[in-house]
Amino acid sequence: MPQRVRRAAFTVILFLAVCAVTGSLLQRRVGAQATTEAGDFRDSYKQFTDVYALVEQNYAEPLTGDRAEEAIYDGAIPGMLHVLDPHSNFYDPKAFARLREDQRGRYYGVGMVIQQQGDKVFVITPYEGTPSFRAGIHPADQIAAVDGKATEGWNSDQVAKALKGPKGTHVQVTMVRFGQANPMVFDLVRDEIPHPSVDLKYEIRPGVGYIHLTQFQETSGDEITEAIQGFGELKGLLLDLRGNPGGLLNQAVDICDHLLAKGQGIVSQRGRAYPDQNYTATHGNGGKTFPIVVLVNRNTASAAEIVSGALQDHDRALIVGETTFGKGLVQTVYTLSDETGLALTTYHYYTPSGRLIQRNYSGVSLYDYYYQHAGASAPGAANREVKLTDAGRTVYGGGGITPDEKIAAQDNNKFQDQLLIKNAFFRFAPVYVASHSVEKNFQVDDAVMREFRKFLAEQTIDATDADINGVADWVKAHIKQQIVTTQFGQVQGLRILADWDPEIQKALSYLPEAQSLESNAQKVMAQKAEARAPENPAAQSQK
Repeated sequence: MPQRVRRAAFTVILFLAVCAVTGSLLQRRVGAQATTEAGDFRDSYKQFTDVYALVEQNYAEPLTGDRAEEAIYDGAIPGMLHVLDPHSNFYDPKAFARLREDQRGRYYGVGMVIQQQGDKVFVITPYEGTPSFRAGIHPADQIAAVDGKATEGWNSDQVAKALKGPKGTHVQVTMVRFGQANPMVFDLVRDEIPHPSVDLKYEIRPGVGYIHLTQFQETSGDEITEAIQGFGELKGLLLDLRGNPGGLLNQAVDICDHLLAKGQGIVSQRGRAYPDQNYTATHGNGGKTFPIVVLVNRNTASAAEIVSGALQDHDRALIVGETTFGKGLVQTVYTLSDETGLALTTYHYYTPSGRLIQRNYSGVSLYDYYYQHAGASAPGAANREVKLTDAGRTVYGGGGITPDEKIAAQDNNKFQDQLLIKNAFFRFAPVYVASHSVEKNFQVDDAVMREFRKFLAEQTIDATDADINGVADWVKAHIKQQIVTTQFGQVQGLRILADWDPEIQKALSYLPEAQSLESNAQKVMAQKAEARAPENPAAQSQK
């Protein structure tokens, strides 16, 4: 059989495999209705294969293997799944490998984030403690060659593939760095690269810990536990879940188990094809509590909403920020043939108070669902369910987690967007570092600002005094962050932005309210425990 025919046949088989997964779930329903629907589903199989055969034989241009795969990978399968809901998804081999890598939180390579900018690929940042960081590779270094092969015309995926490889093997990377007359050649030894989900943890105020959790992967529960224990005796914790898209459910459960009391509910799953599941804190916090503020925004989703909802329902944390994304659907990931995968919605999840967090997606385009949801239903709106926390506070379901205290996001103006789109700070940092000595107490003073203005002019980036003065604090913070990152590493750079971030500073101001919430929650728990306890013997003998 010719390769073209084999590959086309494979795409059809793969499509039917996906249909088989969804169809098997359909057929778990019993009775005449299930029989009828299963028959309809089989008829759809035949209709699809008939249509595909006509397209393959008669389309104006030949369907090569790649075109055939695109028709299935990018057309038929995603189209079918997105009719069901916005979160069921198909992963081709490349995307599925990336998904598993993200879930594991580690891979083998040299340890740097890269990005294609125009026709060149640059280092965004080397991860600290990795081969690239130890070798002295800097942000904004251009990757000119890998093992002697010029990367001209390569995209970032091609470069990343060349950099990865078995542990202990060598890879030679040629870099072009601003201020260096000749290319720099680095001989790197590949190693296991941890990619922690906690990218920043430090004592942001005396006795107050700050943790930024980027996603929920296989190591997240252990990372959060380690971070909290590393702070010592805490007077408060700020858990930053802004932009966290979620991830593994079991890690959300693990984190809640560390923060809630033993026996408290965390989340329940209800579906059609599988039994309902209820998760509770099996270990608990052992009575060790401290006030918690959780900072969320419109892009906080899924597992991050499970944590926020559970802590809010039990009055264990004060939730501040914006109303979250509203993803209350749970996907089961099925491994299909040829290293592909299917994430299929199999459950809805509910918070301990019984809230379904999922937003309505009926009649909404995928673009609007993902990118036009800032106006999520307001608290008290007619279409939102009303529930109560353990202490009797009102909370809302049906449209994300509504914060207890609103903190507006810092939206950028056009000038700020222009600086970010044109990578102004990223490109300025190596220029500055090449001609200046940067110490750990580096500050952006008037002299630095003059050089930055000069750099913008050379890059033909329009910037009036009014533009810069209107957002001067923001500009200075981003200049400092990028220069410190270049000189001292990513963690120090992230800390610069966290120390400046107005949303974080506002969130910290709510720690007293979080303390009151925690104290009241403990009082309510004690009252409930007393009410459940049997009457004492002395009282019984007097009856």
